[in-house]
Amino acid sequence: MDETQKRFVYILRSDADPERHYVGIASNPKQRLNWHNDGPCGYTVAHRPWSIAVSIEFPTEREARRFERYLKSGSGRAFAKRHFRPGEG
Repeated sequence: MDETQKRFVYILRSDADPERHYVGIASNPKQRLNWHNDGPCGYTVAHRPWSIAVSIEFPTEREARRFERYLKSGSGRAFAKRHFRPGEG
């Protein structure tokens, strides 16, 4: 696997409101989580702190982008809600 190409699709869950989530893509999800919790970033600022609920590695950015786009669609949100709800580990 080419280390420069691999990407992670991650779902963050708000610790303050576990029903709130955020879907993103990064090469380093833990570093990106720190950015969401500490940095000046739009949507996620109001719902801090965040935790990583799910992180899925893909071998290429293209594949990761396709899955991220799916998770942000109506059926993808339903999929995430069904499979990654709070308390499901």
